[in-house]
Amino acid sequence: MISVSNIQKKTIRSHYQLGTIFYRLLWGPHIHHGLWDSEQSQESPYVAQCKLTDALADMAKIGRGEKVIDIGCGIGGSSIRLAKLRDCDVTGVTLSPVQKHWATISSKLKYVGSKTRFLAEDAEAVVFAPGEYDVMWSVECTEHLFDKPAFFKRAASWLKPGGRMAICVWFEGDDTGRPGHRELVEEVCTRFVCPSLGTRSDYSKWITDAGLHVTHNVDWTDRSARTWETCKQRVDRFHIRKIASALDKDQVVFIDGFDTLLKAYRTGAMIYGAIVAEKPR
Repeated sequence: MISVSNIQKKTIRSHYQLGTIFYRLLWGPHIHHGLWDSEQSQESPYVAQCKLTDALADMAKIGRGEKVIDIGCGIGGSSIRLAKLRDCDVTGVTLSPVQKHWATISSKLKYVGSKTRFLAEDAEAVVFAPGEYDVMWSVECTEHLFDKPAFFKRAASWLKPGGRMAICVWFEGDDTGRPGHRELVEEVCTRFVCPSLGTRSDYSKWITDAGLHVTHNVDWTDRSARTWETCKQRVDRFHIRKIASALDKDQVVFIDGFDTLLKAYRTGAMIYGAIVAEKPR
């Protein structure tokens, strides 16, 4: 695992308070990577985003009516889709009050307000009853956590016996000795407000130590990296950098990091993937 010391919780909250509008403009209602079948696939970014959500839900065998806790719910994309298509009861947690209100309104507009609720809480401090949920879902949130092993132990306690943990993650690449590896990962951490990035092996150990059994640990880098190519194109097309520089210079640091992230994926310094684990019955 590679850590940086210049990230604070308030910085992460501030990033999403204002940055959410840029995520929405650049990408869409699911502010996470898309998943394409191949580099030649013609699916739109929105379809690819939905495909990632559905692929993770299928791997986790999420059934109708299950109770889900969505950690790092953003503006509610995954929560709303799970509620609408799988009739799940979903509680979303986000560090950003802006995202909480956005998700709440979106869920009502999508007619799933009665099946969803959203909390503006710190995922590393929020409290839920033991054995309350069938699924702990988290897409591209654990990168922002400061004590990842402690979080997984707490999250495992929220699951019922037989419950599943389903996460998508920006992983540190496995070849940690590659020249320039540390510098590149540290730059990604700084630009994208991540206190640390762990490898797939790190995550497997943390989750196993929390008492869960890992059933899937997949690498989706080749199928998802074009997310950032699309974002770069939209930045240029809609003059997003100029808008960001007028509103918040920290958002410019984020936008200018797209090339860094692409380089990290292409060189193996970073991997994008998913892990599913199950709590013993």
